[in-house]
Amino acid sequence: MVRVLRSCIQSILKLVNSVIGMAGLAMILYSAWMIRVWQREMGDLPFGHDSDDYPPPWFIYTFLGLGAVFCVVTCLGHVAAETANGCCLYLYMVFVVLLLMLEAALTVDVFVNQDWEKDFPKDPSGSFDQFKNFIRSNYEMCKWVGLFLVSVQGLSLLLAMILKALGPHQYYDSDDEYTPDRVPLLKNAPPQYVVVDPGYAHGNETWNRVSGKVN
Repeated sequence: MVRVLRSCIQSILKLVNSVIGMAGLAMILYSAWMIRVWQREMGDLPFGHDSDDYPPPWFIYTFLGLGAVFCVVTCLGHVAAETANGCCLYLYMVFVVLLLMLEAALTVDVFVNQDWEKDFPKDPSGSFDQFKNFIRSNYEMCKWVGLFLVSVQGLSLLLAMILKALGPHQYYDSDDEYTPDRVPLLKNAPPQYVVVDPGYAHGNETWNRVSGKVN
């Protein structure tokens, strides 16, 4: 029963964890598009092209870094779900908790601080303003997408905790699952004695004598 439950939780954790990976891939693709736009406008890649006139496009860096972190967390989650290793599960849970804390801090800053835009530096690429305007124009959709992503992360954290409580796999042979506890080793086995019925032994001796006379 525990083995079946563990397998089900592993499969669900892999499925839920894949959603985080898809979100990371989407962020990386969006970052690649922003890099392409920057290169078309500036004639050069944004990396290593910092000056006083054109400060670094921090929004592109941040989005690309978050996408890479999401993909790394997804890979770690798949390894932890497959092996049910305690160290991998602990590391995975730490990364998910850090992501949740970061998202919670950003959410509180946006909703509590009225001048939250001043906390971020100016983005020369204009991508931050475009992203902000897109969220404002599609607030309901973005709100549900954000809640869904946070719920997925919370569910993956809960599944990882349950899988850690169940423990790792224990492999046994189907026919010999409890044999080591019942049967001693051959070299340490006590001598075996055979009890023979005296009447049966006497009958064998009589038969042998009769057979000798006939022959």
